[in-house]
Formats: sequence, structure tokens, C-alpha cells
Amino acid sequence: MLARLTPSVRRVVEPTLRFVLHRYWRLSRGLTLGVRGLVIDPAGRVFLVKHSYVEGWHLPGGGVEPGETLRTALARELREEGNIEITADPPLHGIFFNGRISRRDHVALYVIRDFRQVSLPAPNHEIVGHGFYPVDGLPHDTGAATRSRIAEVIDGKPISERW
Repeated sequence: MLARLTPSVRRVVEPTLRFVLHRYWRLSRGLTLGVRGLVIDPAGRVFLVKHSYVEGWHLPGGGVEPGETLRTALARELREEGNIEITADPPLHGIFFNGRISRRDHVALYVIRDFRQVSLPAPNHEIVGHGFYPVDGLPHDTGAATRSRIAEVIDGKPISERW
């Protein structure tokens, strides 16, 4: 949806859309919880996605739905966004406060090294780009939080409490 807009229009529309959606989620959910996966292939590359509704490249993931566990939501999001199936229990890297979204948002991050990608995902209305990237060759518009989580896992940087 936003991918079709010019960058200047997207910069105006995106914050408003994000504000409206998070106000709705705040009223309907109270606390929001998301899950993301840092998928690392045998060559040490990380899997990133580009969404239609937000700028930049990010780790795959999304919201935990009512009745879902974190790992169930993670498996669902990886399937939806990357055709990736987890083949072993992934370790939890951390749970982070995402104050940029709302005062009630948290994100759980898992590190996935044991997986298979059933097929390459086809771009759709939500995911307009995807791929495995070397850590020293991430797309220039990879989000700061994504870069920080990658550095924590790959480079052993101190773990933040904030997304």
C-alpha cells in the first residue's frame, strides 16, 4: 500500500497511519506484544524483509494474536513473511520495550539458526522485499533497532532493554 507512494508522501502518511493503528491497538488490547526472528543462514547472512507500510528493512515478525504463544506467533510470521520453517527450538535473545510505538509495546526476539526455506516468498501486499544479507552489507535503510539487535547477537554488543 505505502510502497506505491512517493518517498515524500510516504514520510507524511506513515507516521499518521502508525499513530492511528497503535491507538486502535491500545484501545482494543491494552498491552501489545510482538515477536521477531533473527534468522541467520549457514553463511552468516541475516534474513530481512521490507514492508509496504513502513520504511526500511526489518527482521521478520509481527504481533502475537490472542491465544498464541510467542513461538507459535514466530513460526506463523516466519512462514508468512519468508516461507521459513523453524526446525529446532530457537533461543530467546530478549524482550524489548518499544517506546517508539507506544508506552505499552514489547517485542520478543528469537535467534533462528536451524530452519529451512521451503521456497522463495513472492512479494505481496504486505512484504514488498526480502532476502538474506551479509552483516557487513545490510541495505542502507535497515532500521536502527534491527542493526542493534544484529550487533548484539553477531558481535556480542551489550543487550539493550529498548527496541
